[in-house]
Amino acid sequence: MAAIEILGLEKTYMVGFWRKRPKRALHPLHLTVEQGEIFGFLGPNGAGKTTTLKLLMGLVFPTSGSARILGRDWTDPDIKAQIGFLPEQPYFYDYLTAHELLDYYGQLSGVPAKQRKQRIEEVLQRVGLTDVKGVQLRKFSKGMLQRAGIAQAILHDPKVVFFDEPMSGLDPMGRREVRDLMEQLKQEGKTVFFSTHILSDAEALCDRVAIIYKGELKGVGAVEDLTSTVQGRVDVVWQGTQVPASMKALGAECHVSGDTVRAVISEAQQDAVIDALRRERLRLISITPVRTSLEEYFVEKLRRAETSAGGAA
Repeated sequence: MAAIEILGLEKTYMVGFWRKRPKRALHPLHLTVEQGEIFGFLGPNGAGKTTTLKLLMGLVFPTSGSARILGRDWTDPDIKAQIGFLPEQPYFYDYLTAHELLDYYGQLSGVPAKQRKQRIEEVLQRVGLTDVKGVQLRKFSKGMLQRAGIAQAILHDPKVVFFDEPMSGLDPMGRREVRDLMEQLKQEGKTVFFSTHILSDAEALCDRVAIIYKGELKGVGAVEDLTSTVQGRVDVVWQGTQVPASMKALGAECHVSGDTVRAVISEAQQDAVIDALRRERLRLISITPVRTSLEEYFVEKLRRAETSAGGAA
């Protein structure tokens, strides 16, 4: 059984003041997310990521289409208890403390009173807010508020968690901690569906990703499949700070970092580069095929979409 099945969800808004006209924010979307996977929903600003999440949460109503979560209709009130949600820009009452906020959400989520205190302490520990649990939220930084939002999303131990831009406002250490948390949720058998425009996080985390652009789905697949294409270039690393003249003559892109040099060359020149290093008595460290990154795949999909849109116009 799939964790999430999106069956043609579509959303059209009426925009304008005097003469209202329809604007399609989301074209009919068909997408399936399996149980126990981390699924990334990628796209630039305004692509339709937040609209999709709001539709799944029941915060806005679709123009057409439906969805199923854990095998049940997404509008079923009972299924809401199995869902955790972090909006893109969560707003909390400024004068509540972190502990009071989670106690409030625990009551809303139906966490039994006998378990609530222990559960609150556990999630505060998981998001790194234990030391400030008695501090009012108005004194929190944006990153700390984001952690509080993640805490409320997982407080009631949901089976499916939706995160809208969960890395927003976090420093590199905070992003790493959130990635670790998502991995833990996956290990617990939970399904994580999150939107992001930070492609490095998606590449490090996701089992599969979907790319959406201007409300249309442009691609879906496993990260390792999307990034498996070899570009006909190799990455050569050797020890030292010297770049042989013969290497420059081959047109290699060289970069010196510390006591190593990295060069990107065409695969056809690999033997010539090895010979050049041997003549200079430089120690070869590694030769690795250059593969397509998720960022390159993403940019290429968007470029093709722009080209297709321009041609259609």
